[in-house]
Amino acid sequence: MTYEEQLKAIKEDGYAIKHINNPSEKLYLIAVKHNGGYIRYIKNPSEEMRLIAVKENGYAIKHINNPSEKLYLIAVKKYGYNIKYIKNPSKEVCLIAVKENGHNIRYIKNPSKEVCLIAVKENIDCRKYIKFTNKVQEYFISEDINNVLLIPENKLLVKFKKKYKYLLDMNKAGIL
Repeated sequence: MTYEEQLKAIKEDGYAIKHINNPSEKLYLIAVKHNGGYIRYIKNPSEEMRLIAVKENGYAIKHINNPSEKLYLIAVKKYGYNIKYIKNPSKEVCLIAVKENGHNIRYIKNPSKEVCLIAVKENIDCRKYIKFTNKVQEYFISEDINNVLLIPENKLLVKFKKKYKYLLDMNKAGIL
């Protein structure tokens, strides 16, 4: 297959990169511009290819070995769910993911208390993924006493149930 035929094939469908022996850097770039996910067919992609791939398709982060923080940030900004494919994400990456959708917290091992609060504020239903430790509860309430209502009552510490009984009762009565 001539270079021109390879170029034509790649331009028509980037997946063709999988079937070309020893493609040039230019052909690789065209393929990942077509679909960032095709980076999985490239051995040792350059940083430029990685960047193009993730910008085109944040999901491409799944197929990149040892990505940089910059690539992580791009991936979760494209789609917060991509945090699922990031090992040991930074706090900044976690915050972006849960701001988009609180349910993304389920893919974060040991989220910070700040990340937990933002996730719950974004979507209260994601509480089921949060460990309401003493520190997390204290943080929630220290930020705003009304956050006591974000903590499931069956997980709320007794000291907070007593101290904020009036808020909990008002909430049950539909006043808040």
